[in-house]
Amino acid sequence: MHSITRLMLAPLAASILLAAGCVNYAGIDHQGKLLAVGDAPSDSLKDKLPPAQWPRADWWTSLGDPRLGALIEEAYASNPDLQEVAARVAKANAFLDLRDAERYPEMDASADVTRGRLSRFEDYSGEGHQYFTARNLAVNFGYTFDLWGGQRAAWESALNSARAAEVDLQSSRLILAVNVVKAYNQLAYAWQVSELNQRDLERLSKLVELTDSRYGSGLDNLSQLKQVQSLKARSESTLIGANEDIEIARLQLSALIGKGVDRAHTLERPSNLQASVVALPAQLPAQLLGRRPDIVAARWRVEAETKNVEAVKTTFYPNINLVAAAGSHALTGDALFAGVSKFWNVAPTVSLPIFDAGRLRSDLKAGNAELDSSIAQYNRVLNSALHEVAISVTQLRSFEQQIVVQRDACAIAQSSYDLSQSRYKAGEDTFLDALNIEQQLIQDEMRLAFLNSKHIDSSVSLMAALGGGFQAPALETAQSSDL
Repeated sequence: MHSITRLMLAPLAASILLAAGCVNYAGIDHQGKLLAVGDAPSDSLKDKLPPAQWPRADWWTSLGDPRLGALIEEAYASNPDLQEVAARVAKANAFLDLRDAERYPEMDASADVTRGRLSRFEDYSGEGHQYFTARNLAVNFGYTFDLWGGQRAAWESALNSARAAEVDLQSSRLILAVNVVKAYNQLAYAWQVSELNQRDLERLSKLVELTDSRYGSGLDNLSQLKQVQSLKARSESTLIGANEDIEIARLQLSALIGKGVDRAHTLERPSNLQASVVALPAQLPAQLLGRRPDIVAARWRVEAETKNVEAVKTTFYPNINLVAAAGSHALTGDALFAGVSKFWNVAPTVSLPIFDAGRLRSDLKAGNAELDSSIAQYNRVLNSALHEVAISVTQLRSFEQQIVVQRDACAIAQSSYDLSQSRYKAGEDTFLDALNIEQQLIQDEMRLAFLNSKHIDSSVSLMAALGGGFQAPALETAQSSDL
């Protein structure tokens, strides 16, 4: 059978190869070029900073609240957005299995029994009114020879797309963890603001009592009393808003972890988080390529589109398909396995596109456009990654400097308040003076709480910009190509 197949294919292949070139892809190529790390703007990352290790996979443990880990794991298990990304990974792997299956022969078996009545027109005797029963048993075989590697290229394209989808899942996990930590930090800040507003309300309540007493003694007028009462009412309104911010922060956090509204009410007050110091790994930015999941995923997509273009190019070449069948046809049951009922056939087919009105060239142009798009996306992600690191470092430095100054301001305000208390007890100052000085202390502490919250957010952003502990396995990292 193999010798017969070769004899049948030889003249067909020779004649079609002579006709090759009728449809070709001359002049069609992609235009994009991958951005190298050295080409990306990174001057702001070259300043001297303390050396540091790359973030660990559980980078949030450095923030100082052990409850964070449990919340992040809960989000990993329940967040709908993450589940959607996981479903896309499953779909990409299923498509990979399909592409892999297309590289192998197909074989199927069929059996059927047909009962029918012949009309006069269908009956060779011209009489009609004849009944028949046809029995068929067959095994069918089909195979497309991958002469130019098109099927393998299509499989490699699907493989790279599946790898990109899997890395996308890691990127989504990182984004989710970052959002959970920032929401947790926002909840902690909301609690601090509420607590400070409560202190301010208590201060103003004492001021109203004092002013009312002074008004009754004729030391203050009604306008002064109304003014402090207005300040107290405004403080009460501010406290209501601060408590509302706590509830909203709880709801936002419960939504991120994928739970219902009732879960928000079980969230306790967070501990005060601690931001990391400004430090960068010495290998930055060179090793950032393998540390950022979004960069790795973008690189895999470039590889996928490159292989897809290779697969499209093979459609311009001659193609050979082999179809074969063997089995038995019989009109009587006892003849189904008889020698006279057996059959087989082999049908090799060679094809070459000669004229298609530009369809194949259009497909290749579209494939190259997709490749250019994936290259542009990779360049954008790489460029953005370096800028995100630089922005986070700049913000961290600024907040650290502001916090140092603000702590001094708080210390001075605290010292002034303590002194006013001492002078009040000694009869040298009035209680009104002490309450006014306490207002400045509360405002300074409010500003410090805000700066600390922003400092932690910037620290978390730097962890994310450095890849959040992700590291592509050495053998799985997309290799550079001459794009």
